[in-house]
Amino acid sequence: MMEHQMQDQPTPALERLLTTAEVAEALQISPSTLCRWRQVGHGPRVTWLTPFSPRYQREDVAAWVKRSAA
Repeated sequence: MMEHQMQDQPTPALERLLTTAEVAEALQISPSTLCRWRQVGHGPRVTWLTPFSPRYQREDVAAWVKRSAA
């Protein structure tokens, strides 16, 4: 019975991923700076949807800012 109840619960929605432009605006840097950081392995962790579609999770950006400020 408990197993059946778990299946009836809605799945949590996926968190909306941020674009390069959105992260750049939030960090007050240019999108090209964020692109350069990606190329050298600096900046927030990136998730690649396709080879041309980098996206960021809010918690990864926040964690990177926190680490960088320390």
